[in-house]
Amino acid sequence: MQIKGVFKQTGERRFLRTLISQKYLLLLLLPGIAATFVFSYLPMYGILIAFKQFNPLHGIWGSKWIGLQNFKELFDAVLFWRAFKNTIVLNLYQILFAFPGPILFALLLNEIRNVVFKRWMQTVTYFPHFLSWVVVGGFAVAILSPNTGVLATITEWFGGERYSEFLLTDPKAFRTILIVTELWKNMGWGAIIYLAAITGVNPEYYDAAVIDGAGRFKQALHVTLPAIMPTIVVLLVLRIGNMMGSDFEQIYVLYSPNVYEVGDVLSTYVFRLGLFQGKYSYTTAVGLFQSIIGFTLIVLANRLSRRAGGALW
Repeated sequence: MQIKGVFKQTGERRFLRTLISQKYLLLLLLPGIAATFVFSYLPMYGILIAFKQFNPLHGIWGSKWIGLQNFKELFDAVLFWRAFKNTIVLNLYQILFAFPGPILFALLLNEIRNVVFKRWMQTVTYFPHFLSWVVVGGFAVAILSPNTGVLATITEWFGGERYSEFLLTDPKAFRTILIVTELWKNMGWGAIIYLAAITGVNPEYYDAAVIDGAGRFKQALHVTLPAIMPTIVVLLVLRIGNMMGSDFEQIYVLYSPNVYEVGDVLSTYVFRLGLFQGKYSYTTAVGLFQSIIGFTLIVLANRLSRRAGGALW
């Protein structure tokens, strides 16, 4: 018991010494901690709305407690399951097609030896990230319009027939449009992280690969890609954790009732019912369910990623 007490006192003293030596860094952390507490933890009080028949006039505590009735209602709602399915499908498409885009682009940029052209290309490709989805939506309408659209005009120039259907209202084309616009807007910006990781690769690895007879392609495949794999895994884990939270702005700008069948996701579903129909308790229940699934996904993804050496904790 005496030895255990000595270890405990030593650990406490070491902890206090660390606090004192790092006091200025801890002071710098305080604003971030305070902001996280105010904007991320205090709003959790509103979760109670999911278990009540919320009335804004009575407030959260004054509203009637109804238990799990809102959850029963959402599990019985056909439109909820449609939005849930669309959320999963769209995010799987994003992971399969949009997530590898910045990785491949970073690998290609890394192979450019002309520094001026490389910087110009990088600037041009990450500039769309700073455009709002409203502007991107305007571009999409201008390009895909059946009468005056750029795509229809080019198709006609090459001898094709000018299509009469607006592609943004075509359920078969809508998901493809979402993936393409996501790639165009964020591929260059996402590549910055991977380029930063590539700069940390030891040049001696490339020299050894050259001695072994590896060309540029094999160097990228067997040296660069494995070296940035931990970064890829961490970002993939974060992306999987955000699977239940599709980009609301992108979908809300581009979708219409004609494509609700394939484009209505949980975030737009909650927005419509909460804002326009005033179903605050029901949509809070949907949001809580969404958060629980997202948390479960990120924990599972992190455990699986341990094998690749890129776990978050």
